[in-house]
Amino acid sequence: MSSDTVVYAARRIVTMNPSRPFATHVAVRAGRIVAAGSEAEIAQFAPDGRIDMRFRDKVLLPGFVEGHSHIMEGIMWSLPYVGAFERRSPEGRAVAGVADLDAIVARLREAEAGTADPDATLFAWGFDPLHIGGQKLAREALDRVSTTRPIMVIHASFHISVVNTLVLERTQLLHATDISGVVAGADGLASGELQGIAARLRAFRLVGNPLSELLTMSDVQRYASSACVQGVTTITDLHNDLSENTLDLYRSATQQPDFGVRLVPALASATHGPDQAIEKIVGLRESGNDKLHYGIVKLVVDGSIQGFTARLRWPGYHNGAPNGLWYIAPEELPRLVDLYHRAGIQLHIHTNGDEATELALDAVEKAQTAHPRPDHRHTLQHCQMADAAQFRRMKALGMCVNLFANHVFYWGDSHYELTMGPERANRLDATGTAQRIGVPFSIHSDAPVTPLSPLFTAWCAVNRVSSSGRKLGAETEALSVERALNAITIGAAYTLKLDHLVGSIEAGKYADFAVLEQDPLTVAPEMLKDVPVWGTVVGGIVKEAPRA
Repeated sequence: MSSDTVVYAARRIVTMNPSRPFATHVAVRAGRIVAAGSEAEIAQFAPDGRIDMRFRDKVLLPGFVEGHSHIMEGIMWSLPYVGAFERRSPEGRAVAGVADLDAIVARLREAEAGTADPDATLFAWGFDPLHIGGQKLAREALDRVSTTRPIMVIHASFHISVVNTLVLERTQLLHATDISGVVAGADGLASGELQGIAARLRAFRLVGNPLSELLTMSDVQRYASSACVQGVTTITDLHNDLSENTLDLYRSATQQPDFGVRLVPALASATHGPDQAIEKIVGLRESGNDKLHYGIVKLVVDGSIQGFTARLRWPGYHNGAPNGLWYIAPEELPRLVDLYHRAGIQLHIHTNGDEATELALDAVEKAQTAHPRPDHRHTLQHCQMADAAQFRRMKALGMCVNLFANHVFYWGDSHYELTMGPERANRLDATGTAQRIGVPFSIHSDAPVTPLSPLFTAWCAVNRVSSSGRKLGAETEALSVERALNAITIGAAYTLKLDHLVGSIEAGKYADFAVLEQDPLTVAPEMLKDVPVWGTVVGGIVKEAPRA
């Protein structure tokens, strides 16, 4: 047997391979798994009888697959965080949340004082009024930080921004409350809250856009470090214009032997015409490597429910708010889906509201009827409000769904009380329905919208509890721990068409493992989110997670 083979022993190996669900030893050669099994079965692969015992007290799972996240997780951590909940940084540091508007202003003042260039825009991220008792952040609060420096705070959903008066004046939006997306304040002037795409782009043109500035290698490395902290070995960047700078950085980073994650970028359809996008994706498919996988186009149909920019079917928003925004015109979506479908490209389609989901299903049905494609795996992303009839349509159309389980914790109370009402809120991110009907599904964080932490995401799907402790659909929509772990490993890999390479520990696949201090199958389900992550193994290379 080759001396290049390494055999790792562990307290337990949870393989997610139904033909061999558990093991204690795994043999690795050339970055791939040779075999997994008992000590006696794997002894033949141990060179000179030696076994690497560094994980003897650890539990190995397939490396977690984050099927919906963004490179912004790497970018945002260079900016002040003003969300309400504690988060972990790429360095493994616990960053405290801020509890009210005064605390937000204080944190921004501290950041402003440390910014040398007096003309540089101060950006911050993570704010959501629903997490601080409905307190709206407006231009007046940001003016308390500075009236001479542009300031922009990006909502947790990334669909809304708030700017100070200086930005509104310079963009001529202060008096432009008749423009879609410019929210009026009590005084009749713009409040500072900018929704949707058009109004925000006008502000971005003035102040810059941290979401689309030239990506740096530091941003990419922070993203990989965040992944390692949480046991993630395959991660998406699910909405990117894939500029030449970004493509060069991704190529360079993923060719480094010690780069600690496999990257799956998706081309943002809004940044390219369909013919250009198709040509680009077809070309990029051949330019990837073991850690870089192209092939997805992302369509964004509506906004966010908690931001009241998602499109809902009748009876609409529970509190009577007007319906949300179409990010793609209803008459345009079928044309786009048809073009990409005929070109053999996999689509990941953002739909939060059930009206947007219905429109996407109609478009896929029309395209699939005109041009049948086996195993297309078009995937609905978020899909918060889908009902059983819509899941049955997904099943019939051969579609997948990636449900935003973290919504239950972060916005479950708001959906129950404000946006959906009790009945619809209880079917929020209906993993149980997806499982019963047989729709292939995964669950995700949408990082940095919510924390990148697959074990927390699994905990949300298992416990179905909001931040106030309210149970939502626990009897009908909750998953078992085993099924939730499946959704963050092989289930997520399937939605990315990578299940032949990652997602389970079995012969031939990449040697990608999440290394845990406890067995998630034996801890109490309510403790699942607290299982410590030691680090990862990616292609046989061991990466211990940074700890602050």
